[in-house]
Amino acid sequence: MPRGVHDKRVLAAMSKVPREEFVPQDSRAASYTDQPLPIGYGQTISQPYIVAAMTTALHLQPNDRVLEIGTGCGYQAAVLSCLVKEVFTIERRPELASAAAATLTRLGCPNAHVHCGDGTLGLTEFAPFDAILVAAAAPAVPKPLLAQLVDGGRIILPVGDAEYQELQLIEKRGDAFPASHLEACRFVPLVGYHGWQEPPKR
Repeated sequence: MPRGVHDKRVLAAMSKVPREEFVPQDSRAASYTDQPLPIGYGQTISQPYIVAAMTTALHLQPNDRVLEIGTGCGYQAAVLSCLVKEVFTIERRPELASAAAATLTRLGCPNAHVHCGDGTLGLTEFAPFDAILVAAAAPAVPKPLLAQLVDGGRIILPVGDAEYQELQLIEKRGDAFPASHLEACRFVPLVGYHGWQEPPKR
């Protein structure tokens, strides 16, 4: 894995998950190139490096319960499912949610649970979570997600506008939420009540 991702558990999980199963047929030849690929509905599957980097930054443990915002094709959820006890993932587009759920079931990921809805609201009925991974760019950190972390929990997400975003890792320490700024990135927008009301123009 290029650019310094050395976490053996994360790399083993990514080696186990067949990335080609999560991309359209006409993109399968490019499945393992280090770039995002279109999956329809204006969405993409994140490049392998950013999947590895975000997953590694959360320092996941085998008994963790993780919330993912932005299921897309289900690839990130599949990787997470190899590392933690349970993954809850939210996708706002019914077509993508259904397809991702079918793929995760077919590939044998029984601990990955797909929900359709507004990801910026989280999943209060299943909270709290040890970690939250947001796979879309928010104008600011959605407050409901911070509220759904356990004390000591972590959330990683891109924050910024349509053109420039920064990957942030935020920890919950009592009533404080110290943030680490990791690197520049570019994601599709996080649309929802606590995100963009409409996708920002690029």
